[in-house]
Amino acid sequence: MAYLELHDIKKSYYLGSEEFPVLKGLNLSFEQGEFVSILGESGGGKTTLMNIIGGLDSNYTGDVVLNGNSLRHDTNKQLDAYRRQTIGFIFQNFNLISHLTVLQNVMVSLEMTTLSRKQQEERAHQLLEQVGLKEHVKKFPNQLSGGQKQRVAIARALASDPEIIIADEPTGALDSQNTQEILELLDQIATDGKLVITVTHSQTVADFGTRIVRLTDGKISEDKKIKEPYKAGNENELTTHTLKFGATLKMALENMRYNLKRNILIIIGAAIGIFSVIVMLGLGNGVQGYINHEIYSQVNPNALQITKNVSSDNTDVNKSNMQTKDKNRLEKIKHVKNVQNGFYVQGGSQLRLGKQTAAISFMQTFNPTILKKSITRGDAPKGNEILLTKEIAAKLNKKHPYSLIGKKITFYQNTLNKQKRPVTLSKTLKVSG
Repeated sequence: MAYLELHDIKKSYYLGSEEFPVLKGLNLSFEQGEFVSILGESGGGKTTLMNIIGGLDSNYTGDVVLNGNSLRHDTNKQLDAYRRQTIGFIFQNFNLISHLTVLQNVMVSLEMTTLSRKQQEERAHQLLEQVGLKEHVKKFPNQLSGGQKQRVAIARALASDPEIIIADEPTGALDSQNTQEILELLDQIATDGKLVITVTHSQTVADFGTRIVRLTDGKISEDKKIKEPYKAGNENELTTHTLKFGATLKMALENMRYNLKRNILIIIGAAIGIFSVIVMLGLGNGVQGYINHEIYSQVNPNALQITKNVSSDNTDVNKSNMQTKDKNRLEKIKHVKNVQNGFYVQGGSQLRLGKQTAAISFMQTFNPTILKKSITRGDAPKGNEILLTKEIAAKLNKKHPYSLIGKKITFYQNTLNKQKRPVTLSKTLKVSG
């Protein structure tokens, strides 16, 4: 039985209801000590196959079998352990953490092993020496060349001593000299008995390994052995676990320290933004409060005046008035405390004081919608009393409008009698304010 087997692997992507097959029933087997190059043009399914082997993609049909055990039935937790312990990834764009040193980048993988801190540091130094970066352990990724970055990525991939190394275009961003050096490193890893799988479109890279698998349109068009695989090694995977909270916090603090100036500017900018929002909200609430105060100083927000909608040609008084049933309906509305009757007349009204007259646009009974504090002089009207507006008072006595308080004036109202004939009603009232 082979170390790693793929049985009838099929994978499709969907755009709406339209299916686009990528892998069309692949059957492959791999042994430890092999240096396999998966060769093909862009879009041929190489990266998709790599993701399936690496446990990054479980949405496929078929089966991946490792040492006789199917990965299809593994839980997410088991697949996490498979990716941490069995698989080592090497990416074309390196994926190094910029705010960590070369040594710390390798230590990230070792933080998830059961090794002590001292053992982790010793292994990290050993791996970096193995890839030729002994003198660069304190440098940051942006201080390294492309070839050196890829070496760090290889050291990191080897940290947990995985049995399978998957390299996605490991030399795609490198020159010919660095390409040769990286390929020699990968060959050395295969010599140690590990399974090395590279995904590439370069024939030069493919010819360096022990075997070439060529993919064309999602199918295997060639599976050629170049040379005998190396002797399989012993399975020495380190026991791993998820990254602990302390290590995660330490990495976050390292990131803050590395980008301290930028983070300070971000904090200041965020503080200014938050402060501005608070100021604008406070200003808006203040303006709204002022507007509400001005409105409520003129009207009583808890009192509503409701009139019956009557057509202009309706002369039936009974139909113009609110009925008892209307009042009862209003009293039953939730939160209504009481309902008071009132009268409202629009048009046809006039006031007379001596020889002075003033036409008024409307006349109504005094009610809680009129605030007593809006009465600048005098008092609220009682029986047979009237409250005038300043404009009406000025029409009756332009020089001394306030002198009208306490005096009697005549109120006239034009209307129709029962015979629908025009009549004028009049009543003498005392000015209360």
